[in-house]
Amino acid sequence: MNPALEAIWNAIASIPRGQITTYGDVARMAGLPGHARQTAYALRNMPEGMNLPWHRVLGAGGKIVFPKGSKHYREQARRLRSDGVVVKDGKASRELMVNVDQY
Repeated sequence: MNPALEAIWNAIASIPRGQITTYGDVARMAGLPGHARQTAYALRNMPEGMNLPWHRVLGAGGKIVFPKGSKHYREQARRLRSDGVVVKDGKASRELMVNVDQY
């Protein structure tokens, strides 16, 4: 296994229900500042059955990065709402962002 990917997966696994974070913040939590794209890569390549809360990871500003109306967009919005996160116009409230400094 790749230690960087494992660190990213562990960071994502630690995001509490009802909270969100960005790709860049996940990278910082994993000790990889400036590697937001590696976070996206790690999510695309996570092993089947890992069951990470991928839906809690958003683009800058709390925005869903999938194209509006796509299957993935709808699924992420649905999962966020089931976590109690309000999603409006493809964005979640920044008030729900995980405090990266605690990692």
